[in-house]
Amino acid sequence: MDSCIRALDALKQKLGDCVHTQDDELYGVSYDGLKVRGSPEALIKVHQTKEVGDVLKLANEFRIPVTCRGAGSSLTGGATPFQGGWVLDLSKLSSIDIHPANMLARCGPGAVVGDLQKKVAKHGLFYPPDPSSKNFCTIGGNVACNAGGLRCVKYGVTRDYVLSLSGYLPTGEFVRWGRDTRKFATGYNLRDLWIGSEGTLGVVTEITVRLILAVPNRVTFLGAFSDDQAALNAPLALSKLGIRPSIIEYMDQWTIDCLQKYIGEEVFTGVEPKPMVLIELDGSKESLTQDAILVEQWLKSDSMNYKRADDDGESEKLWEVRRQGSSSMKKLATTKLNEDIVVPLDRQIELVQFVDFLRRDFELKIGVFGHCGDGNLHVNFMYDEENEQETAKAVQALHQLMKKVIAFGGAISGEHGVGLAKTPFVRDQFNDAEWNAMLAIKKALDPKGILNPGKIFDVFKPWDQKKEKVVLSWERTDP
Repeated sequence: MDSCIRALDALKQKLGDCVHTQDDELYGVSYDGLKVRGSPEALIKVHQTKEVGDVLKLANEFRIPVTCRGAGSSLTGGATPFQGGWVLDLSKLSSIDIHPANMLARCGPGAVVGDLQKKVAKHGLFYPPDPSSKNFCTIGGNVACNAGGLRCVKYGVTRDYVLSLSGYLPTGEFVRWGRDTRKFATGYNLRDLWIGSEGTLGVVTEITVRLILAVPNRVTFLGAFSDDQAALNAPLALSKLGIRPSIIEYMDQWTIDCLQKYIGEEVFTGVEPKPMVLIELDGSKESLTQDAILVEQWLKSDSMNYKRADDDGESEKLWEVRRQGSSSMKKLATTKLNEDIVVPLDRQIELVQFVDFLRRDFELKIGVFGHCGDGNLHVNFMYDEENEQETAKAVQALHQLMKKVIAFGGAISGEHGVGLAKTPFVRDQFNDAEWNAMLAIKKALDPKGILNPGKIFDVFKPWDQKKEKVVLSWERTDP
């Protein structure tokens, strides 16, 4: 305790007004979208990148846990100060510097993704990664989790656009991984090691991303299908036609049923709730015209009904179907566990059939929707956390789902990261050699274990915690 006090005093002397210890401010950064609270001792709002190095030098010297934070929009507890310590708020490092000639942008970690997209669009350029939270999530958080979004099927994920990362090691030493060039084959690729590491290996203070030319035209389709098999065949069927949509989104029958009850109207008049797929094409007018004809012909033959949107206004109406799916589920229970699992494209139907089995066997409310174009489906478990029996059933079903995902050759997370929520399952994803290699990397770069402790390598059980409960203990996983 004395060392914590000395560390805090040294921090205040070094950074002054950047350090906040008021209860209300600490409470505001004690949790993220998982709604489980940590108990931080200080909030540090840095305004210059050098201050990040100063914070880490002191934290490393006194062994103080440091948890980085941007918008705090993580759904897995990745931004929760699980073991107390200091919260390092990077949201003020929000610069966006665009270089049209080189088709790149240099961003601070606090830059909002939607703002980046709007600014590059003024130069006729495009930054494709498009998470649903783009209007408030930050590029630093996207790097931390290797975020994806809706357009992954055609354009890839955050990692595919990062050219270089600048930042600090846990010791406070400055490093730069990669360079602002399209090629870099010099030494180990530690840039990609930091991407997706959830702030456990270093703190990013600048990100250079590559941009592409803006896409001038889009066409959107929404189709209803007779069953899940027909709907989830969409990615494979369109691929055989030589078509590469920018977006392919799936919603199961249960989700559509919830949605229609929520909005009080049918998506397709006279058609009972059916699995649906939302498809968006983009490109030049010439290529788009031909592809749209092929998609429409396919929908006429394979779907029960479909709608086509040729302008932004009509497209927005179709997108409301996808956006309100999650909102409609929140009305059904007090708690929602959103699991963003990934399986090979040709195993998606088996996964959805298994979820249907869990729904019936455990008598639970479970909806499935998401990015079927790349196999990244979101399985949503709805239950009442005050009902111990229902909570126990949800936990059992969740464990069975994760085992099945791994058996299918899939991954327990595709874009949300491990955080706290996935720690009970992450060990099963890797064999001993893989697990020990990751532990060795963590120990090599962060030997004192100060960066985002409690994440990835420890086991935390969110279903055993009440919302906003202060987390004071943890269970260590043996390698």
